[in-house]
Amino acid sequence: MSFKKGQSECFVYITLPGRTAPVTAGKFVISISPSGLATGRFRYGKSYLAREAKVPLDPVELVLSDRTYSTTALRGVFGALRDASPDYWGRCVIDRQTDIAGLGEMDYLLHSPDDRAGALGFGIDLEPLVPKHHFNPIINLARLQTIADAIINNESIPDDAATAQVDELMLLGTSMGGARPKAVVEDGDGLWLAKFNRPDDRWNQARVEHAMLTLARECDIRAATSRIVEVAGRDVLLVKRFDREKTEAGYLRHRMVSGLTLLRADDAQHDRGKWSYPLLVEELRRVSAEPREDARELFSRMCFNAMISNSDDHPRNHALIAPAERWHLAPAYDLTPSTPISTERRDLALVCGDAGRYANAENLLSQCARFLLTEDEARARLNALRECIENRWYTTARSAGVSEADCEKIRSAFLYEGFFYDNERVSKNS
Repeated sequence: MSFKKGQSECFVYITLPGRTAPVTAGKFVISISPSGLATGRFRYGKSYLAREAKVPLDPVELVLSDRTYSTTALRGVFGALRDASPDYWGRCVIDRQTDIAGLGEMDYLLHSPDDRAGALGFGIDLEPLVPKHHFNPIINLARLQTIADAIINNESIPDDAATAQVDELMLLGTSMGGARPKAVVEDGDGLWLAKFNRPDDRWNQARVEHAMLTLARECDIRAATSRIVEVAGRDVLLVKRFDREKTEAGYLRHRMVSGLTLLRADDAQHDRGKWSYPLLVEELRRVSAEPREDARELFSRMCFNAMISNSDDHPRNHALIAPAERWHLAPAYDLTPSTPISTERRDLALVCGDAGRYANAENLLSQCARFLLTEDEARARLNALRECIENRWYTTARSAGVSEADCEKIRSAFLYEGFFYDNERVSKNS
């Protein structure tokens, strides 16, 4: 599709559970008032609502109905559609490709490759195009790394057909992927999200993130599968895409929405009050097929993030997934430690208890009932996580290929002093 800026409407496609080809779900329109206010409207198509196997686009905002949905939030983009929009990295590549200033949300929806996270797609034609299903093999990682470096350094990319094809595939990724350069690659097992190191990383980010995903699994947390490949002397993290399932007929695509959508929240500062684990778990319990299991799993992830000083645990780094009709908490992803100077107080991105965002054991336990845990159950789980992290983080990191020097750089991330402060000190720090 040739690039046309300023499109105001599009069709929304969805790949239904158990299918590999998309169908048209409805129509999405954005209008801008004279004052600049964007209003988004979505309506399911009559033919879609007549389907026996129809499913809603998301579990909270766009339930199946013949009404016209309207929103002025998120620059007129419904949460489920925003989750399918390109992330920061994808937008950087689109901006480089088009060299057009002032692109709008509809532009980014329409002009990113269709293989985004989840089961949605977008286009200007009533009927969706047949997916091409052409993916970079893992052997192309060296070339992808070169292109990523050029984009990061704002350098020119050779203008040839092969590069253009690879450049287009660099766009793959979603709003749940963040700013890290990445691409989607394929091997015999399926699709992987390849995440590249950046020159300004404080440590080998690929190996450290792989170590944290491995550590989470060792602590009985459901985390995404990952591995490291070396490309031209550099490490690349591969994370298995859990929103895709390879079959003989092609890839099944699972619906997926972020925690941000579940909270009906925005990235903007004025909406940060909604960024909360207790609020998130209550919304999760309303829509999950297994509310008790998912609530307790989210509690474990909250505690794990606090214990590794993962301050990047924002709502986009939590997601729901629907391989079939019902929704479940998706595997954990984007687990990264940080090393703030303070040893007395460190905060998570989300409120985690009575003392706000304070990453402290007593604070984590203070709202345990909302996670369907008794205080004894919650404390037992927290202590098990503490023992696992304390005893295994170093050996897991070294086994994942994290250097001794990098282990020393991240050592202070784990179980910092303020995590153990008692209730009295928690109150003083809140």
